[in-house]
Amino acid sequence: MLGFDPFSEVDALARGLLTGQQSGTLRTPRFMPMDLYKVEDHYLLTADLPGVDPGSIDVSVDNGVLTLSAQRSLTSDDSVKWLASERFAGTYRRQVTLGEGIDTAAISAQYNNGVLTVSIPIAEKAKPRKIAVEHASEPQAITAAAE
Repeated sequence: MLGFDPFSEVDALARGLLTGQQSGTLRTPRFMPMDLYKVEDHYLLTADLPGVDPGSIDVSVDNGVLTLSAQRSLTSDDSVKWLASERFAGTYRRQVTLGEGIDTAAISAQYNNGVLTVSIPIAEKAKPRKIAVEHASEPQAITAAAE
């Protein structure tokens, strides 16, 4: 079961202020901007992940929770003299709770031009459907059999 810590972002902010982040140091990304919308029979989630290593992108589903993670690294060359370091490096992670009626086995993802797109299909059993109403024919007479 996943827990929710309402103070995790405050703790991270305090750690950043107290450790005095320097240029060229590893800074943890604050968030992964994303959009989520419904198109016909599936949902589309798009997340901005510019500059991440495509091989580091991981999309997984466990217990109804979709987890997206990716890694962006700074250069590890010691001869580099940083003049500015404004881009975050480290691990990006985002979790989305999926409702019932999602076909988790058919979720697919692709990464193109710095954008991760995840297609989340609605399960067949959860899709709206029309129910046919049968009309009864003439009333049937019930007769009792003699014993």
